[in-house]
Amino acid sequence: MSEVVLFHHALGLTPGITGFADELRRAGHVVWTPDLFEGHVFDTVEKGMAYLGQIGFGEVLERGSLAVENLPSDLVYAGFSVGALPAQKLAQTRPGARGALLYYACVPVSEFSPAWPEGVPAQVHGMDADPIFAGEGDLDAARALVAATGQAELFLYPGDQHYFADRTLASYDAAAGALLLERTLEFLRR
Repeated sequence: MSEVVLFHHALGLTPGITGFADELRRAGHVVWTPDLFEGHVFDTVEKGMAYLGQIGFGEVLERGSLAVENLPSDLVYAGFSVGALPAQKLAQTRPGARGALLYYACVPVSEFSPAWPEGVPAQVHGMDADPIFAGEGDLDAARALVAATGQAELFLYPGDQHYFADRTLASYDAAAGALLLERTLEFLRR
């Protein structure tokens, strides 16, 4: 059993995110799903990104750190898209981290610390033709993470969708989403 903090994407804490958390819980894991947007939920990525533009990425990172203050330190940090930012930051900087699951996003390790921490495994998942993940530098950052440490895995799925594992969205890809969940559960079992 692992204890996981799962951070949501730019649409907010949606049924797709809580449903994914429920899948992990059914497998026996303890999962927290902090609401980084304080109750705001959006029906388009554009609206979510506009809200994010108002509060700022720094605020999202701060809210992520505050969300885990009273939680155990030996956590796996997971995040979808913008939620991968606080997940990656905490995995790199909070002592006791057990792992990182970064879905649809990855930033250069140097954003949060000089190097990836020893003993903290990671998985990065994204679609190979996603214009955000593959086109805005996340894929390059993920490849650099894998190259710099023997503790990281990169999983690329064929397609161009960003939110491909969220069952509640039109962008959902059933085969890729199922494989992402399977790989996540295997990571958590290790």
